[in-house]
Amino acid sequence: MKIYNHDITLYTHDRNVVSQLYAGRALGITTPEDKIQLAEELRPDWAFIVDHYEQIGLPHTHDVIWDVAVEVLDQHPDYEISVYFFGDVINAHNKYRQMFQKWDACFRELVEFINSKNNFIQIAEELGISVPKTLRFPDLATAKACSEIMFPCFVKPAVSDHGFGIQRCPDAAALAQAFDQLESDEPLQIQAEVQASAFLNLQYQVVADGKIEPLLISEQVLDGCVHKGNRYPSPHNPWEKVEAFAAWMGDRGMKGIFAVDVAVVPHPTGTHYVAIECNPRFNGSSYPTIIARRLNIPMWSTGTYKTKLRSLKDLKISDIAYNSTAQKGIILINWGTIQSGTISVLLAGTEAEQMELEAELQKRI
Repeated sequence: MKIYNHDITLYTHDRNVVSQLYAGRALGITTPEDKIQLAEELRPDWAFIVDHYEQIGLPHTHDVIWDVAVEVLDQHPDYEISVYFFGDVINAHNKYRQMFQKWDACFRELVEFINSKNNFIQIAEELGISVPKTLRFPDLATAKACSEIMFPCFVKPAVSDHGFGIQRCPDAAALAQAFDQLESDEPLQIQAEVQASAFLNLQYQVVADGKIEPLLISEQVLDGCVHKGNRYPSPHNPWEKVEAFAAWMGDRGMKGIFAVDVAVVPHPTGTHYVAIECNPRFNGSSYPTIIARRLNIPMWSTGTYKTKLRSLKDLKISDIAYNSTAQKGIILINWGTIQSGTISVLLAGTEAEQMELEAELQKRI
């Protein structure tokens, strides 16, 4: 039995008010014996998401705690804790970090350590894993004093998510503008741009005995630096390229789900695979991945779409919802964000069927 609190507001630098709505996407990965914490704002759409998941044959918990406070987790000691991110990257040395430390100190310390892009690059280099040329800096002043910067490049805060703060710089003028957007006392990195044909998301899961197992490789759909969705299956299968890092994570107490982003770089000598960063947590592709595996869906993609609708009661998709016999249809993933004008879905079927489903969905939203 698990208790799920996948609220992201402690773990994202994006202060958008819709952050409180993201916890709903964890509903589809729960089982009937679990508990889930959801923001009160999601309650009006509860009956409609329950009907949708019943239609597609996806079992889930109905035991909802309408409160996303982290302290609630301590009130259910018989349940295994599942959170989006096992730590706190927003508030330094506060009570929330102390709670995670109390629950599992090694896990929290590893998660917060490798969540730094600078630390990931350091460990990858030590393990002999291919990474882009990356300059790591403890603060902005040190970066500005560097004379070895290569162009084009990406400037990245060492700790960020959802592409927050990442900027592409084709030249020195763009770099100066990027520097103006960063906090002066926070670590950062400058990373050479790789000529990638695709970016992959390699997900791992830690099973009951602590063993690290490959979960799934999907291809990322990006809008600039921002993750918009994923496609599965992928023609690429570079598990062995980051196997040493996965083992390193397992040896240090990783739990649950984590993923490594890998660039696919065509080369005359063959395809090169270059590791970019690690997400030591659930990520946007984790939720559809788990749902698709539970429903035995062999081909799928995900997308996030703008909508004029503001409630699930106005979303009419029962006739195009997922059908297990046809292995085709739409599954709602991040359903709560409809209140703010976006919705994330899984499109199951062949590539042609996915395109048809997407076109039909967009007519209705």
